[in-house]
Amino acid sequence: MASDSTAGDAPAAMPVEGTDPSFETQPQEGDSELQRLQAEKAELQDKLLRALAEAQNTRRRAQQDVERERKYGIERFAKDILSVADNLGRALTALPGDLEAIDPALRNVIVGVQATDRELQSVLERHGVKRIESLGKPFNADFHQAMMEIEEPTVPSGTVVQELIPGYLIAGRLLRAAMVAVSKGGPQARAASNENESEN
Repeated sequence: MASDSTAGDAPAAMPVEGTDPSFETQPQEGDSELQRLQAEKAELQDKLLRALAEAQNTRRRAQQDVERERKYGIERFAKDILSVADNLGRALTALPGDLEAIDPALRNVIVGVQATDRELQSVLERHGVKRIESLGKPFNADFHQAMMEIEEPTVPSGTVVQELIPGYLIAGRLLRAAMVAVSKGGPQARAASNENESEN
């Protein structure tokens, strides 16, 4: 039996790469479709990331607006209610120093006014409105408005010696500056730091 050159495991006449010009890889239609889909995918991913970032920014801005409204939403109301606090303060300032020497009925009225003032200050503080402590502090233009100067040689110059109208902060921000009288003629005061107010 004659031996068959195609017999065995060897495949029959395989074209050798580079000898058959039709064997060279041609760009196929599937490749361009794949590239188009990949470009579309990248574009959609970019749009998704931008949309997520915009949604996050919108959510953060909304949270900031809510927080700002929570802190400062009562600012106009608080400014209006300060006139009530001022009038109570004036009433208390006009009272006699020795309550024991006056009529018991009047004393009860005075005690009631004092209790009302304390309650009003407490309500204001619960809502973030705090009174600025000014007396004895160095003058600070961020918190005080100087209405007059008073000769006080025993007190360092630039010290608040009288509070005409108290000042208030709302959530750490100035609501109303304190109207004060400032000393002059004494030794020079240290730089006004008003650490107490800045902490509030």
